[in-house]
Amino acid sequence: MLISVCIPTYNRSQSLLNCLNSLCLQTNNSFEVCISDNCSNYNVEELIAPFKKKLKLKFSKNEKNLGAALNFLKAASMAKNDFIWFLGDDDLLKPNAIDDLSKLIDANKECDFFWVNSNHLSSEFVEKFEKPFDTKHLPKKMKTLSPLKEDEKLMFFDLIKHRIAFDYLLGVFACVFKRKDWSNNLHVIDYEMIKDKNAWSNFENTCFHIKIFCEAFKNSKSYFCAKPLSVNLFGIREWGNIYPLVEIVRIPEALDYYRKKGLNFFQYIYEKNYSLRNFFNYFFKILINGDRMGLSYINFKKHFFRNLIYPNAFLSIFYFIFRKISQTLGFKI
Repeated sequence: MLISVCIPTYNRSQSLLNCLNSLCLQTNNSFEVCISDNCSNYNVEELIAPFKKKLKLKFSKNEKNLGAALNFLKAASMAKNDFIWFLGDDDLLKPNAIDDLSKLIDANKECDFFWVNSNHLSSEFVEKFEKPFDTKHLPKKMKTLSPLKEDEKLMFFDLIKHRIAFDYLLGVFACVFKRKDWSNNLHVIDYEMIKDKNAWSNFENTCFHIKIFCEAFKNSKSYFCAKPLSVNLFGIREWGNIYPLVEIVRIPEALDYYRKKGLNFFQYIYEKNYSLRNFFNYFFKILINGDRMGLSYINFKKHFFRNLIYPNAFLSIFYFIFRKISQTLGFKI
């Protein structure tokens, strides 16, 4: 068995049912599923019981809510196969995804890390159908996380480009990686900081996986898979209001960390500038909305003033105005 699908879950019963059903519909069943329940307010074990007939299921329930980061680590600790694929409890696997991925891994044994493209889909679409959702109903055309159409074999730091993914591996659901290398590099985690249960409240509980990836795979051969094998649903996640903070604070912080661990200087400068394309308008939103958008998580010296050296920090104002004018005139951008 090559792949362990690891699913951290918390209080999303219907989403979890849809997710597990997409796993049941796989043509290749040579994978295990590791579910870590972060002390949900319903009986998750009872909910998933029917799936044990079709899936190799492992289940663990935390006695108390540990926060998202520690729950991710708990799910990964349950895995025993060669590769880990984190899947959000609100995500879906596309038909034949496991088979396609297994063949890709077998054909590229020198690669330790795979970035696998994903489709975006509104949760409202899924809710129109009978439960649990059958992936045969997925639309033919869906937006992709990466616009690139060709697979590519590259080194790990070559993945840190917005043409591959604007979030620079922050979306862990697109990452498939060797379990042993992950497990052998957990020492880089600041366990005190990731105990903070508030979503995106600090770099450690947001980017702990990026720290592990850098330590484990910074010198590794990697693979970019252009074909989407999963569906990332939007409209469910409770932290949606704090997204501006993620884009203009956490993502630039992630790039700073990549640079610290060996990312090429010119690549770093180019991508850091790109990451600030919504800088001023998002900061304004955060200031207006206060703690509801994570204002208390911002260090103005580090997250605001130090980024003013990048052109996009200022150009973001004009980008915003241009988008608004275009939308008013009915142009698609």
